[in-house]
Amino acid sequence: MVQRATINEQRARRKGHVRRIIRGTSARPRLTVHRSLRHISAQVIDDEKGLTLAAASTQQKDVAEGLDSTADKAAAAKVGKLVAERAKSAGVEAVCFDRGHCKYHGRVAALADAARESGLSF
Repeated sequence: MVQRATINEQRARRKGHVRRIIRGTSARPRLTVHRSLRHISAQVIDDEKGLTLAAASTQQKDVAEGLDSTADKAAAAKVGKLVAERAKSAGVEAVCFDRGHCKYHGRVAALADAARESGLSF
């Protein structure tokens, strides 16, 4: 009988495919997205120095205020806008987008679109 991979092993494999291509530098850090069933978070990371330059999440009280749900496109758009503003205040204008194991669809795409509209280029 063939041993099937668990969901976490499948996600790690898909994430590895993306991370082999994308690498954050000081000039163009990596905007990474983590999506769970209840929340979404984003970070701008400089991989050369190992620093997080900006971050936002629906688990933060200022983001969760006024939202009906923290697991919908409106919440993802709010996180995208906030992480873009925080990145721009840290001096970051351009990033490379790391979607992780998730498809570029739904909440992940909403976050990316809101970050673009707020002035980040990728």
